[in-house]
Parts: sequence; C-alpha cells; structure tokens
Amino acid sequence: MAAADQKPLGSGFPAKSEPHEILAGIDLTGKTAIVTGGYSGIGLETTRALASKGAKVIVPVRDEAKAAENLSGVEGDVSSATMDLANLTSVKSFANQMTGELEKLDMLINNAGIMACPLKRVGPENSNGWESQFGVNHMGHFALTKALMPLLEQADAPRVVALSSIAHKRNGILWDDIQFENSEYQKWVAYAQAKSANALFANGLSRRMARFGGRAFSVHPGGIFTPLQRYLPIEEQVELGWLNKDGSVPPMVAEIFKSTTQGCTTSLWAATSPMLDGKHGLYCEDCDVAQLMDEKSPPFLHVAPHACDDESAERLWDISEKLLAEA
Repeated sequence: MAAADQKPLGSGFPAKSEPHEILAGIDLTGKTAIVTGGYSGIGLETTRALASKGAKVIVPVRDEAKAAENLSGVEGDVSSATMDLANLTSVKSFANQMTGELEKLDMLINNAGIMACPLKRVGPENSNGWESQFGVNHMGHFALTKALMPLLEQADAPRVVALSSIAHKRNGILWDDIQFENSEYQKWVAYAQAKSANALFANGLSRRMARFGGRAFSVHPGGIFTPLQRYLPIEEQVELGWLNKDGSVPPMVAEIFKSTTQGCTTSLWAATSPMLDGKHGLYCEDCDVAQLMDEKSPPFLHVAPHACDDESAERLWDISEKLLAEA
C-alpha cells in the first residue's frame, strides 16, 4: 500500500467510460451494496448501475422526500433508510438497522459529501463539534464504516470505496489544527483536507480489511456538475473558470468535465474490477489506478504523495478513533 504502488494497471477503459461498459460481464446478483448520497448526482447513477446488474442497493437518506422522488425511476432492488452523516446518533441508528436486516455487506460506496461550504460545526453534541467538511466527508463515513464492519466481515471479498477529489492536491491534513479552532477558516483548504482524509482513510481501512479478504480504495470521480456545487455562486464558478459569465460551459471545461453517468464509473470500477484483486488502499481515477504525482503531472490528474502515505494514514486513523471515542 505504499505510494510506490500507485501505478496505472492499464484497465483499457477511457476516462469517460459509461456504467454499462465498466460493468459488462459482471453479475452482482446476490450482492448487497450501500451507497451514501445514492439519490443525487453521481451517487444516483452509482445506485442505478449497481441495481441494473442485480445488486440489492440500500441508500441512506437525509431528505426522504427528495430521495423518494429521485429513486422512483430506478429499476431493481433499491430501498432507503434515514441517516444524516452530520449526526452520529443518526449514523449509529442506521448502522444498527442494517445490522439487524442484512446478513452481509459486499460493497460500501462512501459517496456523499459537501464542498466549499461556510464554516459550520457538526458531530459531537458534547463539544464545539467538528469542522463540517471534515466531519461529514470523513468522520461521518469513518463512524459508519466502523459500525458496518461486522457486515463487511460476513461477505466474500467485500470492497469499500471512498470518494476523494483532485482537490486533495492543494493540501493534506492540518495536523495541528484540523478543526480550524486556532486559524482562520478557509473553505477550499478545509475541502482539500477532507478529500486527503478520504484517501488516507481508504489506505488505513484496506489494511484492516485484509484479515478477512476485504479491500478499500479511494476514487477521484472527475470534474462533474452536480449538487455538490450548491455552495458556489455562479460568480465564483466563473472565477474558477468552470463557467462563462453567461452561465455556459467553456469548451476546455466541457472537454475535461464528465457527465453524471461518466462520473460514477471509477467508483464502479473500484468496487467491482477483478484487476484490483490483491490490491489494497490505492487511489483511483479515470477507471484505473492513478499515477503518483510528479513535477510533470497535469493539474487535474494524479495523486499527491501526502494522500497515499501509510504513516499519515495510520496517524489519521488514530486521531479519528480518538475523536469518535470522545464524541
């Protein structure tokens, strides 16, 4: 799981592959999957794709009305249950419900997330709480995955996929001030920290799943216009170069960005590809393992060393365990 293992495998799939291409020849009948955020954006397409191949898919939902509407057109064995990643009591309740209803869990896709939002505190009720991007994107999924571990242990070669982002390249974990308690809050720094945490979480988790034949991977899904941009006004997206002033998409962005269906394919590949048998904790992009970043890497590709460092992964795991125990 060292950074040296970050090398493309030559999957043969192009960056903008569609779900039916990734899952061609794969039968998920009898498999059970949980997809957080599975009723919106690329999460919805992940749910749709897994269900189309015979998987039983459970979607944790915060907005039940929206989930019911969005999932109504999805064919297959799809159900939902209430959960809010920002609320540890809710996460525990969902996990307990799943433990009581399911015999095993073959795939856990930790897809839900928030991006570049104003400063907010979530999680523990007996303290000031966690910075929300770290709290939702990392700690909520950390708590959920740990609680579902008994179900993962009952499956044959289960996989966990943690959605990261190319934004991780901006910075790693702010070890001395993770919760922005002693420094000015910067939303993009906080997002980069959370996405680095997602990658490091998969690294550490895969080591712990190895004892029962499981593995975990992190994924950069690509640039996609989804509800993830809900906190970004058009003016800021124009400044970032994602949109023109009239709201249209610049040709260069259109060439790089993916559709929502294309945006779920690296998650599907990481969750199902036999090419990843025997691999652990790797960061994936464009339906393959990502290359380790160097001075020649393009800005929107490859993985930074800090996001696939084993020692950092273990350090974050220990901190996360402590935060959860104190919550």
